Amino acid sequence: MEIIATYGFIFMAMAVVFGLYMTWGIGANDVANAMGTSVGSGAITVKQAIIIAAIFEFAGAFIAGGNVTATIRKGIIDPSSIVNQPEILVYGMLAALLAAAIWLMIASSKGWPVSTTHSIVGAVIGFAVVGIGVDAVQWGKVGQIAASWVVSPVLGGTIAFVLMMSIRRLILNTENPFQSAKRWGPAYVFLLGFIISLVTLFKGLKHLKLELSVGMSFGVAVIFGLVLAGIGWMLINRVKVDPSADRDFHFASVEKVFTPMMVFTACAMAFAHGSNDVANGIGPLAAVVSIVQSGGEVAQKAALPLWILVLGGVGIVTGLATMGYRVMKTIGSGITQLTPSRGYCATLAAAATVVLASRTGLPVSTTHIAVGAVIGVGLARGVGAIDLRVIGNIVVSWLVTLPIGAGLAAVFFFTLKGMFG
Repeated sequence: MEIIATYGFIFMAMAVVFGLYMTWGIGANDVANAMGTSVGSGAITVKQAIIIAAIFEFAGAFIAGGNVTATIRKGIIDPSSIVNQPEILVYGMLAALLAAAIWLMIASSKGWPVSTTHSIVGAVIGFAVVGIGVDAVQWGKVGQIAASWVVSPVLGGTIAFVLMMSIRRLILNTENPFQSAKRWGPAYVFLLGFIISLVTLFKGLKHLKLELSVGMSFGVAVIFGLVLAGIGWMLINRVKVDPSADRDFHFASVEKVFTPMMVFTACAMAFAHGSNDVANGIGPLAAVVSIVQSGGEVAQKAALPLWILVLGGVGIVTGLATMGYRVMKTIGSGITQLTPSRGYCATLAAAATVVLASRTGLPVSTTHIAVGAVIGVGLARGVGAIDLRVIGNIVVSWLVTLPIGAGLAAVFFFTLKGMFG
């Protein structure tokens, strides 16, 4: 307790700096994954992706980002054995933030799409094993998270595959694909608005003190979906047939119909990502703030101040703007050739999977979901449409992330303990 009282301000300052560093890494790596499909399909430019992320990542983190944070903070380790030594948890959370942030910076500079969830989970486990003991790790919870690493890409890929097959049947394989695209386009935009708003409302937005019944949530989601579909209908109707482009690529005009739809999905993916993955950066930060402000109390639950959510949003947007383009190239063009219709399916599927995960409070990996969704879209054209070598390299980068995060966190934990102990 004395250590907390003496160095409380320093711990808070370090937590803020490390938290910003970590959320910068999330922006540079995970957000780049989220936006890569939109950029890779040619629907939006890198600059437009940064602007969209600046608005909707921030909105997702600020409006709907409060639910998942608890899983990272208190679900993976049991801090009950160090209730009388709160400084141990402070060292551990600071070490975890710094370890995960450094690994994300290295990976982003190389253009490797790694998982920020893997990074922070591995780092928290690494500190807990050396700082508290092997028994302190909730291995059952870790097992659930590990299962989600398999489930999330499979789910994202399956939804993307089904969406792609529906577009093929309803639009691409019809007598007049362009007219079919204009007719069905607003329905796909409605689906997007309905899914995003419904799951966000179902989460209850507890930290904003906003609670709606199931019926009211459905009503609001339908209204939001219809409004979005109306906007989409107006934008889609402005698209004209381009005969010269159709000579080079039979579906060129159809793909132009999907371009404004891709803008909607990019916004949705940014919002979904902000609501889910901001927890990776601000969870440990919230834990440190809670312990210091309470004078050393290791509480099972802590209020999440809005300024921490704002901090997370700022860090994420800065990371994407400064280094996100490297990972965007990998995810946007390396796995399979994307067009606006394929990118739409991949992004909508990924957004739906992310917000569903956010609804349950399970910290899934946006990287895995995005990659799974892009693979699902590629498989709709056959195995030959995907680059298995690129996928193999991505999987290897995933496998080394958790142990590297754990090792770095253990080193930083002992360093901090030596400095302040």
